[in-house]
Amino acid sequence: MGSEVKDFRPGDRVLVGAITPDWGDLASQNGFPSQSGGPLGGFKFANRKDGIFADYFHVNDADANLARIPDTIGDDVAVYCADMLSTGFVGAEKGNIPIGGTVAVLAQGPVGLMATVGARLRGAGRVIGVESVPSRQKLAHEYGADEVVDFTSEDVVERIHELTGGEGVDTAIEALGADITFQTAVKITKPGGTISNIGYFGEGEFIRIPRVEWGVGMAEQTIATGLCPGGRLRMERLLRVLEAKRVDPTHMTTHTFPFDDMERAFEVADKKLEDVVKVLITF
Repeated sequence: MGSEVKDFRPGDRVLVGAITPDWGDLASQNGFPSQSGGPLGGFKFANRKDGIFADYFHVNDADANLARIPDTIGDDVAVYCADMLSTGFVGAEKGNIPIGGTVAVLAQGPVGLMATVGARLRGAGRVIGVESVPSRQKLAHEYGADEVVDFTSEDVVERIHELTGGEGVDTAIEALGADITFQTAVKITKPGGTISNIGYFGEGEFIRIPRVEWGVGMAEQTIATGLCPGGRLRMERLLRVLEAKRVDPTHMTTHTFPFDDMERAFEVADKKLEDVVKVLITF
């Protein structure tokens, strides 16, 4: 333990988020800790710093970024708080969901599934998932989707407008990170609604906004974005959600590999083999 660490001791079972903000940074003081040090600056592990799959790795601002895991929560459950729960939930939090409102979650991978749960927890009256993989469609229903639209067999925009009586949704959560999916999110969101983006756009120089459905720029739609929040308070709150059994994320764990089979685990996850949803690596 570093000399400045006061709240933890060797041997504590702890959780650390995928995002570890520098809490003294001006961005943190301004309410955007994930952006400390610049855009996405709170994202350090595997991006700016080594760690994760190591005997030891460095956690900055440990007192502010670690959280103790309650004895009632297993490691295989708590690990989901580090990213999937935090990212999915922030999609709902940024979505300005009115109580009883209608929400569409585009893509039902692990992040989208947790966004579906988050939409329910935030008071959505109706949740529409968009997904084509049967196993993920099943999980979407299990986690709270009332309907699931399969983009391979029907037009998503037409179907969602049909489901909403032509109005569109109050909130569209983009959980994939694809230009066409973002465009769909704009097209299905009603005037005054919110497009909440938590997808990672890793390709291309620009993301297009459909001009007419955007009300030629004047439809009063809000485009909100969010990076997986980190920090001790965030982690403690997510652990509390698990303690209260508001969600069981382990239903997403389709594959478990020991540490020595890590290369195979990454291959399965990267290539989406064997109907994978989420891989767990044990140490």
